[in-house]
Amino acid sequence: MKKLLLIAILFVGSLFAQVKGDVEVPYISYQIKMGKGFDAVQANCLMCHSFGYIINQGPQSRDFWAKKTEKMVTHFKAPITKEDAEIVTDYLFKYYGNGKIK
Repeated sequence: MKKLLLIAILFVGSLFAQVKGDVEVPYISYQIKMGKGFDAVQANCLMCHSFGYIINQGPQSRDFWAKKTEKMVTHFKAPITKEDAEIVTDYLFKYYGNGKIK
């Protein structure tokens, strides 16, 4: 009973939290590299997450990008065709890769 009361107090207490002044959310513009395959990335990747997600992975190998694309299809059920998955992988490796296959 005490735990439930503590949880309720913490939950309700957070509703009254206040911040003095304005809160500014920083705007970060991402350098998007346009090139062959970007249309497939835009159609298949950017419908679920921002381009920042791609850039925040850092320069990665072709194998990494292929597995990342495969994970999106297999685990997250992204409706990406095999042909588009290959195009997306090629694009990501060319513009955001580290030059290594593995």
